[in-house]
Amino acid sequence: MIAKLLRSVVDKVKPPFEKGGKLGFLHSTFDAFETFLFVPNTTTRKGAHIRDANDLKRTMIVVVLALVPALLFGMYNIGLQHFRAVGDLAAAGAIWGCFWYGFVRMLPLILVSYIVGLGIEFAFAQKRGHEVNEGFLVSGLLIPMIMPIDMPLWMVALAVAFAVIIGKEVFGGTGMNVFNPALLARAFVFFSYTSFISGDKVWIRGAGKGGEYIDGFSGATPLGQISENAQQALADANIWDWIVGTIPGSIGETSFIAIMIGAVILLWTGTASWRVMGSVFAGGLAMGLLFNAIGGSPLMDMPFWYHPLLGGFAFGAVFMATDPVTAAQTNCGKLIVGFLIGVLTVLIRVVNPGYPEGMMLSILFMNAMAPLIDHIVVGNNIRRRRSDRRRTLR
Repeated sequence: MIAKLLRSVVDKVKPPFEKGGKLGFLHSTFDAFETFLFVPNTTTRKGAHIRDANDLKRTMIVVVLALVPALLFGMYNIGLQHFRAVGDLAAAGAIWGCFWYGFVRMLPLILVSYIVGLGIEFAFAQKRGHEVNEGFLVSGLLIPMIMPIDMPLWMVALAVAFAVIIGKEVFGGTGMNVFNPALLARAFVFFSYTSFISGDKVWIRGAGKGGEYIDGFSGATPLGQISENAQQALADANIWDWIVGTIPGSIGETSFIAIMIGAVILLWTGTASWRVMGSVFAGGLAMGLLFNAIGGSPLMDMPFWYHPLLGGFAFGAVFMATDPVTAAQTNCGKLIVGFLIGVLTVLIRVVNPGYPEGMMLSILFMNAMAPLIDHIVVGNNIRRRRSDRRRTLR
């Protein structure tokens, strides 16, 4: 009943926004809101294609829902890390208080991300006379979730603008981009403002007791602690904290449990590729096992199964590497790209202690290599079929 009423209202106000109408120059904007409310009756002709009953917006919304567990826990963890830093253990023990503190600090980052990103998307759509791309529904939430909580809002805005304009629009928009936009935003901040996102430390957000401001307080992540003093950090490690996520880190990356809930949602709905996701974990574990066999340093001797629990490994494997646009398109290519992402991530962590993370660079590098890998896989398939046909004809 409500849907029919809403449909009739939209149909009544729609004519002026059609092409050639008085407000035809706003057709792209109106179409974006209409297709957000109702399933579109058009067929995609280029870029990303959805080949079932769902349209692209609904698929993006499923990804957003999968991100919610990590987002909610991240908000709680913001408050928890803050109150621990200022020594207010009573407040740190109050779940609702920690969550509310984190929600208030996180909300501006999300708003800036969506306002800047969607504003640019709408402007490009209006200028070109195209439909508004749906991909930023996910990217707009991913970007603040992979940033430290104290990131200045103007810096977030610059990173979002760079990711949307350079990472997407210059290639033609959603479905045409080569690199994951959210990771491009993080890379932009990492290379332009390194002191704000060094990869091994996060800054606690807000004022402490008595009103003193403690944004300068930095807490090393477990991965950063291992990089600096692996033997001591591993001896003091609390694996349960790593799994639950009550550790310093980027907003959405700390809780392995919350990320795995998101992974189940993505795999159960068929939104993400199990080949990519599973092969990233397989590659990381295999490389960790190889280093364990070689030995020779505390980082190499670190148990191989620690890697998926640390840093952005799990978050990257579930939400970044599985991006259907920038990942490989062939089934074999997905396995190869995912495996190499896991291998490179652990390789960077162990061999290059100056940058203890690795996941961001690994995914961006394999984004660039994915088309080549697909080309090789398709070429091999064609040659194999020709060979099989010749044998059959003989």
